[in-house]
Amino acid sequence: MTQLGLLATIEARPEYADQVAALLRDALQLARQEDHTVTWFAFRQGATTFGVFDTFDDEEGRQAHLGGRIAAALSEAAGNLLSEAPDIRPVDLLAVKAALIPQVSPS
Repeated sequence: MTQLGLLATIEARPEYADQVAALLRDALQLARQEDHTVTWFAFRQGATTFGVFDTFDDEEGRQAHLGGRIAAALSEAAGNLLSEAPDIRPVDLLAVKAALIPQVSPS
């Protein structure tokens, strides 16, 4: 049962906001390759504020994701593209309603 998640807030430097958006769109392919990542969402909250929310069935999956290629790409980008290090917080899911939704692909 999906019971764990991660919520990350990402603040881009204004001149690199479009590059951060592209980085997150491209990360979808990496998320699809992660067997233990149940759901993965990348979103934009404003001109320079982005976020990622993902879910896992167990702590092993969550830790594998934290040590994976998406986290490495964000860490690499932090020095140049981001105004600060991503704020990544573990969350425990209290209730979940999920429906099959079509995949949203990069445009």
